[in-house]
Amino acid sequence: MTKDPTADVSLVLFLKAPHNAKRRLAAEIGKSATTVAELLCECALQDMEDWQGLAWFSPAEPDDAAWLDSRISSTAQIMPQEGGNLGERINFVDAQLRSTGLRKIIFIGSDCPGLDSEYLREAAAHLDEYDAVIGPSRDGGVVLMGAHRAWPELRNLRWSTSHLLEDLCSACERSEWTIAQLAVRSDIDNLDDLLAVLNELLNDTRPTRRDLTEWLTSRADTLQTKDREGMQRKT
Repeated sequence: MTKDPTADVSLVLFLKAPHNAKRRLAAEIGKSATTVAELLCECALQDMEDWQGLAWFSPAEPDDAAWLDSRISSTAQIMPQEGGNLGERINFVDAQLRSTGLRKIIFIGSDCPGLDSEYLREAAAHLDEYDAVIGPSRDGGVVLMGAHRAWPELRNLRWSTSHLLEDLCSACERSEWTIAQLAVRSDIDNLDDLLAVLNELLNDTRPTRRDLTEWLTSRADTLQTKDREGMQRKT
């Protein structure tokens, strides 16, 4: 019988409540950013529901945990974040989970609707052969990072920049880790990202992705106008 690669892998979702998320996007499209964040969270929650291995939810703050409590089962496994920047928070949650005996752990966020079961299963399978697996984003960041040993210190990486992938790979290489890289995916940080992901999801039949696509399609003209106005202000 073929081994299920997800069976001994924990998937951890880092998230904020929609009303606390997507502030860069909100600067471009206003209150609609909260709706986008809600739709993205639904996509991520669906990914967690579809996951066959252990699933952990990691809210950033108590307010995020309160929102999450209204959206998931009371039996779901929660591991709150602690720390300053995202690197410190990942190190903290990673250490807490490993202290319980977990070994293979994959971290994702709620800003990449292009994630799917096949992509996540591929990531899990790589942890049988590599120390780390990384899912790069189109903007130089990452949409997924997994390892079967404790991550090196991550706080000094250039988070939320186009240098993150480079920095993360360098940190792994300094620790003499082997690294597997997955296919590039798009995450949504700004209006350009939001418009670009529409084309990527057109053929995605998953209900949560259809909801996102339909919302984007219904507002495409308005969003494109905002995008043009933003470009004019920059020039």
